[in-house]
Amino acid sequence: MRLLLLLPALITSALAADPVITYDEHIKPIFREHCLKCHGDDEQKADLNLANFTAVLKGGSGDKAVIAGRASQSLLFTAITAEEDAERMPPKKAAIPAPQIELIRQWIQGGLRESSASKSLVAERDTTFTPTTDLKLDGPPPMPESLPPFTPPALKRPLPIIAMAASPRAPLIAVAGHEHVRLLDATTQQPLGALAFPEGQPNVIRFSADGRVLMVAGGKPVQSGSVVLFDVKTGKRLTTIGDETDAVLAADLSPDQQLVALGGSGKVVKIYSTADGKLRHKLTKHTDWITALAFSPDGKKLASSDRAGGIHLWDPTGGGILLSLSEHKASVRSLAWRSDSKMLASGGEDGLLIWWDAKDGWPAITKTNAHPPERPQGSYGKVPNGVLAVAFGPQGELLSAGRDNQARLWDASGGSVKSFSSGGILPLQTTITFDGKGLFAGGADGVVRFLSGGNDGRSR
Repeated sequence: MRLLLLLPALITSALAADPVITYDEHIKPIFREHCLKCHGDDEQKADLNLANFTAVLKGGSGDKAVIAGRASQSLLFTAITAEEDAERMPPKKAAIPAPQIELIRQWIQGGLRESSASKSLVAERDTTFTPTTDLKLDGPPPMPESLPPFTPPALKRPLPIIAMAASPRAPLIAVAGHEHVRLLDATTQQPLGALAFPEGQPNVIRFSADGRVLMVAGGKPVQSGSVVLFDVKTGKRLTTIGDETDAVLAADLSPDQQLVALGGSGKVVKIYSTADGKLRHKLTKHTDWITALAFSPDGKKLASSDRAGGIHLWDPTGGGILLSLSEHKASVRSLAWRSDSKMLASGGEDGLLIWWDAKDGWPAITKTNAHPPERPQGSYGKVPNGVLAVAFGPQGELLSAGRDNQARLWDASGGSVKSFSSGGILPLQTTITFDGKGLFAGGADGVVRFLSGGNDGRSR
């Protein structure tokens, strides 16, 4: 735990542009000071020699010591950052100072360069974004026209916005309320009506790829949970999927509207057919509550995440697992696919914001402190820096929200574009309109904030 006391140095270093760190200039002196007595030319415990670059890459009896670009998955890094004294290296000694650990992390992340003339061993990733062809659909974009009358229940205090979504075709925002979903005009931020959800609390909201169907998932904790599909124009309930004994916490509707995936405290992802409501697959690899589900826009993959930081990619048709994505060390709060299906974004309570290459499950872009909070003067210990929500826009841009009370816009290559303050209110959800002009954040105070152009508009 003593490493946590030095967190400000880590945050400062992580926020700055990573310098080129090399084995010869930066890392070998650290190994000489702390490691070579047990892992040098004279003695190699676990067959690991850190005295020269080639030997470091070779690793030891416990397999590779370092993996280029993956500090969190490198045995050496996990050994020197273990929180328990009995597990941390070097043994029976004080932890390696935090600034030196950060140098080792940057060296691994930067590609294990031997010298300043060396090239990074991390393969370059193609993060370029090419907009996909729009769906060819007849008629105007679906907007509410004749919703049934509904009066939201009176509340003593506003309900935090724990679910929100934007239509992929129309200027329409759907926002979770108590036992209902509010529909707002994304251009004027004015209410258009509401849909009753007597099943309980809406925990997830999704629009279909054509914008004609609204999926609402949720329920009542430790009582019941289900997924309801609504017609966006009329508000008609089309079907109800699932019959859970606890509230549904994660769900999504496939692009072809043939499948619904749901999950929650049962640690199981269930895939149902929308045609007959029958269960098609049960996916059982998760070890903790399911926190997010997302079908890729091309319909070929289903991403799932859990409270332990696990992320898996599945074949939604056959039900088999495709890839496991290992990087997060705490609960994954949000998943989002880029519209070209090449990138999956994840945000977690560990402060990581990651763009995953869906082809092989490699983190193409990693922000270790995407939402770093200000440390109160005189405070000690860990300061929460979690990423709470992520949402892609039409040009590959990403809007994230975090525990620093900020929403942040990133370009398709992971570059920071702009930050938006939520006025000290924790932003729980983000979404971007179909044309990219409307950026919205939903707060813990029940307020939807319009962020575009730097404005802090409000719509309840």
